Amino acid sequence: MKRRVGCYLGCAGAVLAALCLICTTTGFTQQAKSSDQIHAGFGGVHKLPPGGPAPRTKDGHPDLSGVWFPNSAGIGVMAADPVDRDARLQFDPKVTPEEMPAFQPWAVAKLKSMTITEVSLADAGVNCDPEGVPGMFLMSSHPYPTKLIQTPTEFVQMNEFRNNFRVVPLDGRPHQKNPDPTYTGDAVGHWEGDTLVIDVIGLDERSHAMRGAAFFHSDQEHVIEHISRPSMNYLVYQVTIEDPKVLTKPWNSAPRRWSLSRYHEPLQEFYCTNEQDTKEFRAVGETAEGKKTK
Repeated sequence: MKRRVGCYLGCAGAVLAALCLICTTTGFTQQAKSSDQIHAGFGGVHKLPPGGPAPRTKDGHPDLSGVWFPNSAGIGVMAADPVDRDARLQFDPKVTPEEMPAFQPWAVAKLKSMTITEVSLADAGVNCDPEGVPGMFLMSSHPYPTKLIQTPTEFVQMNEFRNNFRVVPLDGRPHQKNPDPTYTGDAVGHWEGDTLVIDVIGLDERSHAMRGAAFFHSDQEHVIEHISRPSMNYLVYQVTIEDPKVLTKPWNSAPRRWSLSRYHEPLQEFYCTNEQDTKEFRAVGETAEGKKTK
């Protein structure tokens, strides 16, 4: 846990530069990181083996329950850790490339007009906002795990990062009519073979699929999540985002691997309570842009 908290504190100081890169690079393709630094007491980590067939519940569905990390290592991984490339990445962009979102012209213009400060302040991590959906699965550029609990009638997701959670009904109910917007939306789930499909509408426009403002949405966003467990040690998450007001066509993520915790460790408390971050990032951004802070 200390290593995961250390990562959060260390990454906070570099968020301005990192978020700027989100809007100016190819964005959504994962890149392997390397470093000569090695954390004390942390040995080389290799990709987990499949681990045999996935367990199943009494009703025959794959059991998605467990504590999962956003990599193939089975532990929280930071950039400086001596981890094999295959163990670090959630997907290989050469095998399953992830396309850029096809924004409408007005959305492209909006992104290009945003300052570094505005991009930074739109990030959920700066404002202590919930990650929301699909950010609870896609905002995984950190070592924090998620815990899934599956019952015949509910799918529960609990993220260690800022203690975000959601409960998705699996009892066949329809969407609410005109649901109030929330960060996790109005979600309903059903099974298609061995894949859990979660359909989500009613998402708060302050939520983002990715970190920063590089993937904003309208009140018409529709999210379709696909979650499967092909083996004991792996979970696969893929999402499609439809938004007729922002995108010219649906955006499909690459299938992303999550690995089962090697040590079955419990989630830890992680509360985002530093309300000074917004003021500090605004001051730093305005100084960098040559503006006088008031």
